[in-house]
Amino acid sequence: MASRPEIGRRLLALLAVAALALVATGCGSDGGSAGGDGGSGQLEGLVRTPPLEVGATSLPQVAEDGTETPFAFKAPAGGLLFVAFGYTNCPDVCPTTLSDIRKAKEQLGDRGDQVDVAFATIDPERDTPEVMNAYLGSFVTSGGHPLRTTDADALAEVQDAFQITSKVEKKPDGTVEVAHTARSFVVDPTGEVVVEWTFGTSADAMAADLGLLLDRQT
Repeated sequence: MASRPEIGRRLLALLAVAALALVATGCGSDGGSAGGDGGSGQLEGLVRTPPLEVGATSLPQVAEDGTETPFAFKAPAGGLLFVAFGYTNCPDVCPTTLSDIRKAKEQLGDRGDQVDVAFATIDPERDTPEVMNAYLGSFVTSGGHPLRTTDADALAEVQDAFQITSKVEKKPDGTVEVAHTARSFVVDPTGEVVVEWTFGTSADAMAADLGLLLDRQT
């Protein structure tokens, strides 16, 4: 019969194995799995199984003069579509995310032109068509799609497709509080979300993922 100290050691070993298994099953949570380090041909971002299908949804793309054109969430043939939701008064998440995708596109060189950028406002009252065009234009000079709707139900339908949420609350003193899911997406020409990035994903990681995904388009 094993001694008490030996039994204790065996029990500790079993607990350690169980803890490692629990950590492993927790990786890649939030509806997707994390990619690799980029060196093995794996994506850095989150990949859902099954992927989100968003191609059947759309929002109006707005020109500076307020003209609206329906925009479906599908990338152009052979390209990719980066999608982010936010608002132009956002102090950190939105400008950082758009700055990172701009840097990622620059790292891709000429291939960066194959990546369009769609930015949908969740605060249409303050984000007028003129404001939206100027804001997105400060990050991307071509392939930019400023999206805006005052129809709350239409916006909610699209957000449901991307499985995100947002809230805009005007306080009695006139201040506005806004909250939204800090995640961005890459959509292919079929309307399938091929990778998702949490806030804080670096421009280098974005560029690596986009390069791999563009390779798959050819």
